[in-house]
Amino acid sequence: MALTALNRARVLNHWMRTNSAQLPAVTKPDLAAAVAAMDDWLDANVASLNAAMPQPARAELGVAMKLEILAFILMRRANRLPAEED
Repeated sequence: MALTALNRARVLNHWMRTNSAQLPAVTKPDLAAAVAAMDDWLDANVASLNAAMPQPARAELGVAMKLEILAFILMRRANRLPAEED
């Protein structure tokens, strides 16, 4: 389910605080549109993401767990998730 407008704004504000030292030359409304587009894309493609997961994980993991794994993957790709093994 897509985020509410309030939660999208909170995501944007948190991201802007986290990246305050290196904000790109993009306006806040442009960044808000990017957040909305990415959230809409995820909502439109969640069935495909779920179908890509192998069983039994697909059947046994709840929605929150699946999204958390996705978030961890994305954070790792962004070099924002260190692991104990690093």
